[in-house]
Amino acid sequence: MSYTVTPTVLPDVFILEPKVFGDSRGFFFESFNERDFIEATGITQPFVQDNHSKSARGVLRGLHYQIEHPQGKLVRVSQGAVFDVAVDMRLSSANFGRWMGVVLSADNKQQLWIPPGFAHGFLVLSDSAEFLYKTTDYWYPEHERSLLWSDPTVGVQWPLDSAPLLAAKDAIALPLDQVPGFA
Repeated sequence: MSYTVTPTVLPDVFILEPKVFGDSRGFFFESFNERDFIEATGITQPFVQDNHSKSARGVLRGLHYQIEHPQGKLVRVSQGAVFDVAVDMRLSSANFGRWMGVVLSADNKQQLWIPPGFAHGFLVLSDSAEFLYKTTDYWYPEHERSLLWSDPTVGVQWPLDSAPLLAAKDAIALPLDQVPGFA
């Protein structure tokens, strides 16, 4: 199995598309193969935790990151569709505060690699969506931070029809100039 790797406007973030075998009966694909992932990306950090969430239409989760124990994330959607976003939080990066977004869906089977040092979030576009994350470090709630999803300095162009449904921590998140970044 091999991935097609597509660069994004943020050089360290990329879209992976697995080879899908399909016919009138359905489809099959390897959602992850360590050897092929390393060959396609050069990333050798091991994944230590898998997460699975389900959210309703209009739910916006994020923009989250861990200031200590930063997580690299390989994300995909197994049911429904989301608009997935990564924001560069590395103070030393020429792309600090820049974002990129892509629609991930069960239909397109694309995956997004978000390296450590980036905030991550998504907006559910379908009636519901199941979202899968592979992470390179464990979740440490005491180190989690939230960047304000609507910060005009960052300027994410969320495809919203109405106000999103937010968790309490996301509703009180801070703008880019008030949250810690990565050295």
